[in-house]
Amino acid sequence: FVAIVLVLAIVWLGLGTFYTVQPNEIALTLVFGRYTGRTLPGLNTNWPWPIGRVIKVPEQDQQITEIGYRSLGGSADIPEESQMLTGDNNMVDVHFRVNWQIDPAKPEDYVFRILNPRATVKAVAETIMREEVGLKTIDGILTTDRKAVEIDVQKRMQQVLDGYRAGVLVKQVQLQS
Repeated sequence: FVAIVLVLAIVWLGLGTFYTVQPNEIALTLVFGRYTGRTLPGLNTNWPWPIGRVIKVPEQDQQITEIGYRSLGGSADIPEESQMLTGDNNMVDVHFRVNWQIDPAKPEDYVFRILNPRATVKAVAETIMREEVGLKTIDGILTTDRKAVEIDVQKRMQQVLDGYRAGVLVKQVQLQS
């Protein structure tokens, strides 16, 4: 009986202790549910389940959030997201996309601080774009102010998300046609 228990314990430790992290990932390790650190790509060790747990995060993958439209399955317009009021009281349809990724310096914030990071990025982007559009005229948004709006929205989004400690790095904001 002791030999069987010993063999089972060795198998449990052997199979559950080692894990591999891919080059585009970072792993967050937990012991008894408490965050203990991160591990880099390659072969790593942690306590097996139920003592330890590993959460792998694709930190280098680019994420895209589309606001005002969806490009999957054709180009579907979503008016409740895209219709915005300009500073000169005109309505404009604003379709834009946000390219973002998990912040490599703070992946634990992405996993543990925000309940739904994708929805948070979308809400922050939509709110800040509405404010920026509300400060500009329709002519400026359609012509000369496009680049300035993109840069301002990106900077302000990053400030808000940093304030939330969301663990998100905003790479680019692009106004669509």
